[in-house]
Amino acid sequence: MTETRVAVITAGGSGMGADAARRLAADGFKVAILSSSGKGEALAKELGGIGFTGSNLVADDLNEFINKSLEAYGKIDVLVNSAGHGPKGDILEISDDDWHLGMDVYLMNVIRPSRLVAPVMAQQGGGTIINISTFAAFEPDPLFPTSGVFRAGLAAFTKLFSDKFAAQNIRMNNVLPGFIDSLPETADRKARIPMGRYGHSDEVSSLISYLASEQAAYITGQNIRIDGGLTRSV
Repeated sequence: MTETRVAVITAGGSGMGADAARRLAADGFKVAILSSSGKGEALAKELGGIGFTGSNLVADDLNEFINKSLEAYGKIDVLVNSAGHGPKGDILEISDDDWHLGMDVYLMNVIRPSRLVAPVMAQQGGGTIINISTFAAFEPDPLFPTSGVFRAGLAAFTKLFSDKFAAQNIRMNNVLPGFIDSLPETADRKARIPMGRYGHSDEVSSLISYLASEQAAYITGQNIRIDGGLTRSV
């Protein structure tokens, strides 16, 4: 009998988070989806999983979501951390409150659920955490200032986390999408992409699927670009 595998997805009601949930369900995972809009509950029902309406910016909501997932399935093999959209604007005109909000949206959205899930994964003998980040983590873009700043911090957190937990078979990696077709296409952004097209959400979810699999069991602490050549590795 095949062992049940469980994936929980935060901010999974739409966009790349929702597409990741669909792909993991197709791969045979039982899925639990958190979203603030209610779309996550509807998608979870469609996929035969469980949904919870709440925010990944609220610690109590995350606690309740993780507890509900564990009550339903008894384990968590994969955590996918997606995110909403943080504040934008000129870097010197963004208010203190909006910088703090950006940190919640793009960095604490990973730290909070990872705190909850890491002990579970350690007790069960392993697991993997996959964070949907951005191409701008290493080549900051003025279009997405708070995203670039705090996801650069996420890269540092990911390395620290993966070093701490690798021996317990717990992995963490970041996926760094470029311009993806879950967002409206603009000519100026498309012109920046060497491949000449936006990426497809299913291309991102295919990478997430691989990182969630046993075939990726030796990959941890990495930032993996999927951006059509938009950025350069260093």
